[in-house]
Parts: sequence; structure tokens; C-alpha cells
Amino acid sequence: MEEKVGNDQNLDKVENSPQMGSLVQWSQWQLLDSILPTGGFAHSFGLEAAIQARLVSGPEDLRAYVIHVLQNTGSLLLPYVYSCTIFPHLEMWHKLDRMLDATLTNEVGRKASTLQGSALMRVAAAVYLEIPSLKSMRNASLSSGTVSFHHAPIFGLVCGLLGIDAETSQKAYMFITMRDVISAATRLNLVGPLGAAVLQHQVSIVAEDISKKWMNRAVEEACQTSPLLDTVQGCHGYLFSRLFCS
Repeated sequence: MEEKVGNDQNLDKVENSPQMGSLVQWSQWQLLDSILPTGGFAHSFGLEAAIQARLVSGPEDLRAYVIHVLQNTGSLLLPYVYSCTIFPHLEMWHKLDRMLDATLTNEVGRKASTLQGSALMRVAAAVYLEIPSLKSMRNASLSSGTVSFHHAPIFGLVCGLLGIDAETSQKAYMFITMRDVISAATRLNLVGPLGAAVLQHQVSIVAEDISKKWMNRAVEEACQTSPLLDTVQGCHGYLFSRLFCS
């Protein structure tokens, strides 16, 4: 309970100070910056396995794949981002972390989620010093040894503590997912840098519709809408040679 009150005080301090209110926008933008070392670019969201399985072989296949990834992200992970954004407290984060760990049946996807989540929490605690509760929550969670550090709840937690509203945090999560999978496609030579930019702009229209469809839902409604992608990603560990971790 003390941790919860402490988090509320941090949020009030950021919102009520004009100077901090201006600075927090820079912190919010930094959270979406590709230069933030959270390990997102080490993962292809199963795209590398899909290419080797010949499910994706060209720009049209890639576009369909990205949309399916976004649909899965919206239906399965946005509820966790939303819940942790509106209740950015230690107890809620740990509860959602346990629920997501039990929900993810794909070992490759689960490991990717925990690696990115651990990196995000470590970076956030080191960068956002104006929110000391991030460091205390991370230390307490590491000491307990029972927290998996899944990415979606941690992203929502950081957004909530930075004062980002629920709608923006959910769209931001969709954005970084789209950004990372298209970046992976570029490095896998499926599309060039300019083509990737064009694709991202085109898919953003679909991403907006998907976000609206799955926004502000409880974690009890989380589900898989593209189970084939989950199966393909699970095959990533069996690839003879691979560029990405997942």
C-alpha cells in the first residue's frame, strides 16, 4: 500500500509542476525512440521463421504478416498495457505479469517478452530518475525471484508513471510493434528502407482500426486472433541459422 501511495505522489509531482510537465513530454518521446536499448530490434516476431517456412516471400505477404502481428498484439497484449497504464502499481504489475506468463504458451514468444520487458525495466529505472519508484519496484521484483518481467505490462507501467494516458499508451505499443517487425523485414532483405517507410505509413491506417477495436479491454478478454503466427514463431528455435532471437 505504501508503494501505491508513493507512485501516486510521483505522478502528482510530475503533473503539477509546469517545468516537469514540459520535460515529461521528452521522456514520453524517448520511450518510443528506437535508440532506447530495450532489445526490440533483436526480435522478428516470427518473421524470420515465416520466411524460411515460405509463408512470406514478398511485399504483399509481408504486409499481410505485419497486419496479423498487429491483430495478435491488439487482441492479446493491449489489455495488459491498458490495465497497467491505468493502475501503475507494484501489485497490479505483478498480477498481470503472472497472468501473461500463464497465457503465453509459445516458449519463443514468452522468452522474447521477458527479455524485452527486463531490458525496458532496467533502462526505465536508470533513465527516468524523476520516478524513483521504478527503481524500487525493479529491485523488489528482482529480490522476490517470482517476477517474469513480461514486456506488455511493464510498458503500461512505465507509461502510467510517465503520465501517458491509456489511449496513447496502447497506440504507442502498437506503433513500436509495427516499427520493430518492419525493421526486421528490412534486415531480412524483404523490403528496402524506403519501401519499409511506405509500408509503415500504409499499415498505420489498419493499425488505427485494430487499436480502436481492442482498446480499453480487460485482461479477461485477451485472446489470440492469429494462432498460426504463434505456431510459426515457436518454430524459430529449430532454424539451422538465424539472425534474430525470435
